[in-house]
Amino acid sequence: GLLGTAVNVQAMVFGNMGDDCGTGVCFTRNPSTGKKEYYGEFLMNAQGEDVVAGIRTPEPMKQLNKKSPIIYKQLTGLMDKLEHHYRDMQDIEFTIQQDRLFILQTRSGKRTIFADVQIAVDMVKEKLITQKNALSRIDAKQLTQLFAPIFDSKDLDKSIPLTKGLNASPGAATGQIVFTADEAEAWRNDGKSVILVRIETSPEDIGGMDAAKGILTQRGGMTSHAAVVARGMGTPCVAGAGDCQIDYKKKIMTVENRKFKVGDWISIDGFTGNIYGEHIDTKPSEIIQVIDGKLGPSKSKLYQNYKKIMSWADEFRKLGVRTNADTPEDSARARAFGAEGIGLCRTEHMFFEGDRIWAVRQLILAADDYAELRDKIAALDSQASLSKEQKTELVKLVQAFKGPKAKFEGALKKLLPYQRKDFEGIFTAMAGLPVTIRLLDPPLHEFLPQDEKSQQEMARRMKVKTAEVKAKVEELHEFNPMLGHRGVRLAITYPEIYRMQARAIMEAAISVSKKKKKVLPEIMIPLVGTELELKYVKEHILDEIEKVFKEKKAKVKYMIGTMIEVPRAAVTADRIAEDAEFFSFGTNDLTQMGMGFSRDDAGKFLKDYVRHGLYEFDPFQSLDRRGTGKLVKIGIELGRLTRPKLKVGICGEHGGDPRSVEFCHQVDMDYVSCSPFRVPIARLAAAHAALADA
Repeated sequence: GLLGTAVNVQAMVFGNMGDDCGTGVCFTRNPSTGKKEYYGEFLMNAQGEDVVAGIRTPEPMKQLNKKSPIIYKQLTGLMDKLEHHYRDMQDIEFTIQQDRLFILQTRSGKRTIFADVQIAVDMVKEKLITQKNALSRIDAKQLTQLFAPIFDSKDLDKSIPLTKGLNASPGAATGQIVFTADEAEAWRNDGKSVILVRIETSPEDIGGMDAAKGILTQRGGMTSHAAVVARGMGTPCVAGAGDCQIDYKKKIMTVENRKFKVGDWISIDGFTGNIYGEHIDTKPSEIIQVIDGKLGPSKSKLYQNYKKIMSWADEFRKLGVRTNADTPEDSARARAFGAEGIGLCRTEHMFFEGDRIWAVRQLILAADDYAELRDKIAALDSQASLSKEQKTELVKLVQAFKGPKAKFEGALKKLLPYQRKDFEGIFTAMAGLPVTIRLLDPPLHEFLPQDEKSQQEMARRMKVKTAEVKAKVEELHEFNPMLGHRGVRLAITYPEIYRMQARAIMEAAISVSKKKKKVLPEIMIPLVGTELELKYVKEHILDEIEKVFKEKKAKVKYMIGTMIEVPRAAVTADRIAEDAEFFSFGTNDLTQMGMGFSRDDAGKFLKDYVRHGLYEFDPFQSLDRRGTGKLVKIGIELGRLTRPKLKVGICGEHGGDPRSVEFCHQVDMDYVSCSPFRVPIARLAAAHAALADA
């Protein structure tokens, strides 16, 4: 039967009966730093409420030794005893009544991640806990706080936030407001610190995002372009700050009736999402200083502790951990964070640097005429015999084709050496480790300027009329570009683009392998929904690779696979695996398409879903196991029916989320891939998943 609730009835003790009474709170170790020291505060002739209410200023623990050495000795003896019993740092409340000590309660104390790591390492050394215990106590999600710049706490205590957005990428940043990527780069080149403030960011803003100390957006969720790119760069970002009304024309941001113009100072906190209307000093993480070679490892206790925790995690985890990286610098940093390869190299990000964008824009202007004439010529050529009229038409078409062909192929020839050089840098940085390269994915409109001033500049440089540029922008406009002419669909219209990229990858791979470095390229075709798309594009890629091998009289091992991000691909994975040697699940798009949520717009209302318990977590931050997760599971099972040794990974943002990493372990993936700064999180989360299984 029902036994009811157990109740303890006991007499109260009073800390406010005179000068031989008191009350206090103490910790067996420092909860901020983890240092092994008695830490806490007390008040004589007071009750517990007086300590926490802030009515009186308490005294530090050490003073108790001067006031009552006997009580101090008793208390510290009990602190040691309780910590040894519970094998964890204790948070203890005590009362002194007429020179007698009473312990009211003890519990495992809350602490910062810095203290968590220090305490875990120390307690293993003291043989209080095992390495497994130590790992299981550290919250993987909080690890990013170890690498991010932080505000000086003294300054932060004096500041009141203006408003709050989503804490999209951890870290503290302070700088002067700029509203465009070009301004961010120009100001950075002048030695200024800037915060890039945008309604939302796009791939065009990459240079400015890289130049900024922090990024603030009015719109967008946790997997918006700004959030994903900022996390990859390790740049603090606050996204979806709806109270920040941004006016590009007036170059003003309005928050709660306060107006901020270009050059005004603001500070953003990527840990909390807080935004401050002033300059607050920041300082870099010690771990980043060591990784960047600015601080010796022996001079940072934090770095030494972090390395120890990571080495234990690597011993227990079964999942591989790769990184999403697009540059040699990102690759090298990710490797320093322990990445075992690249799971996603986004080639489109390489197209925005310097003069490359102009070659891409030249390609776009010539593309339609080129494709139309190419297809008409091919249609006539494929016929067994031609009439006199058809032969005349063919001659005219071939003549008309020369101009667009020269422009289109000329643009590809300009891009080829850039791509090759990029891949050489990445292969060198990741020598001996696999590198998965996603071929061009975004729709072409993302490479064109959207504002009039930039369109005029493009017309001048391309030697065409501004009206032609505007017409091209309008022509490429799509109502839902994420479901539009992008990825493999673009390659079916223009296979030459993927051929150029395949050539650049293989030429780079051969060049680096000749320097006695091991190269493992994996070519990934994005957005495949049917096996016939994959087969068609793969044939073009294989043909180009064979040409390179013949020209160079050399070969390298490679793989061709696909990104599973279209729900149809997941449920027909057995057919797709016939031509794919590996799968990488792009769970950002798989979530978007599978759940019918726009990842850039859903941030506005998904918080309400979570608040009302309709979803336990935001599905763009933590994988929806029952829905999207089921598609992933089906995809793996079907794919391995066809190809039992199919290599499977995940490269969506979920690859750095501990709960999602646990799921990837459970469905027997080979690896997860995430942004460089999330690699340690994934390593620890993978260890947690393996330990939970044991």
